[in-house]
Amino acid sequence: MINPQDRFWSEGQNYRGPSENPTTETYCNVWDWDQLRMVKIKGTAKLFPREEDIELSILAQFADYLSPEVRAITVDDDGLLTGVSTDPEEDDTLFLAYLPFSLCESLADCRTIQRSKLQELDRLGPFVDLVSYEDESGISQKVAFKFNVLNKPLRLQMAWDELNLLKLLPPHPNILPFDRVVLEDEESRVIGFTTKFIPGGTLANPNIPFRFEWLQQLTEVVDFLNLELGIMHQDIAPRNLLIDPNSHKIILFDFDRAASGKQRLYDGRDDVSSVVFTLYELITNDTSFSGIPHWDRNIDMVQSISEWTRNRELDSDVSKFRDFLNEWVATRRSDGDMERYLNAPHRLTWPELPAAPDYSVPFEMGITWDKKPNWVTGHRSRHTAMTMGQYCFRWERPPQSRLLKKGKIE
Repeated sequence: MINPQDRFWSEGQNYRGPSENPTTETYCNVWDWDQLRMVKIKGTAKLFPREEDIELSILAQFADYLSPEVRAITVDDDGLLTGVSTDPEEDDTLFLAYLPFSLCESLADCRTIQRSKLQELDRLGPFVDLVSYEDESGISQKVAFKFNVLNKPLRLQMAWDELNLLKLLPPHPNILPFDRVVLEDEESRVIGFTTKFIPGGTLANPNIPFRFEWLQQLTEVVDFLNLELGIMHQDIAPRNLLIDPNSHKIILFDFDRAASGKQRLYDGRDDVSSVVFTLYELITNDTSFSGIPHWDRNIDMVQSISEWTRNRELDSDVSKFRDFLNEWVATRRSDGDMERYLNAPHRLTWPELPAAPDYSVPFEMGITWDKKPNWVTGHRSRHTAMTMGQYCFRWERPPQSRLLKKGKIE
């Protein structure tokens, strides 16, 4: 089940007047990652001060009890529900035109599966479900299904890059294997992908003991990605590390922030720095540095701490972990490290994200200066797209708590 703290996300406060005036009409669009839908919450500026996200706790009270048709709710200054609306025009969800599989030439050799053949088993987190399906031999496969529901340029690019990178990565004992491309049923559009599922949770759980050999494996796979393939993961952290219960090896996953060479390479996100902060967190269980923006982090913040207080079970002394880490960092930080990365002998590359043809269809937006309909192209609301008859894949689903009560999720 999705962690309650991660379930809701606000797009911010929108004021129909001065935000300093407590009576100003205000609304907030809030995403519910459990039900995969957006709900508009309406009230006043008194209840919704800037950047405090009060709307998250408000929706949390009502989310599981709202009808699927509800597009907006109104609350008073105490956060109490005073009204609901099913008016489709209240829905500010943006239209997301998923790419037809036929336009994704880089994925043509991938195995595919229709979404209708995936049986939901659990909701692991935002944009990730645990599902099962029967393969061509009739054997049940349990996999993780990753998808994106947001029509935001960065999210679309991340989803495209991760899918293409995963299908290109050569088999590696410390990298989560790619499985299939997931297509919606009606028009065979690409809506996500599946990977092998490894049970047991991530190393973000401080109760999982940490072995010295896993640090060795982590540095080896980072060297392989950086120096052989020219790939920078850019999000190495305990939450993205699994331990395979069968092989007892560390497994790296979640490549949606990965860079290929200079393409989408960000300052402060290099994998060497991330390994340092990751090991520090794994040993000490101190997560304070994970909240610092990557551009403000420097490994000296933790390397300069003389004693890393152990707050996790380890199979070796802390000094053994730190000595190995320091030697590896010194090797990687030697002259030419970035040049070696940029000139990796087997760099993986893939085509840029294609433009979805759906956005070239004109739609009416307001009127021109001479009172005529103003026709434009580009991104549009889901309500506008559906009114025009454009195909729109819908993600909405019942809350997991309701399905669990009915016994529909294992």
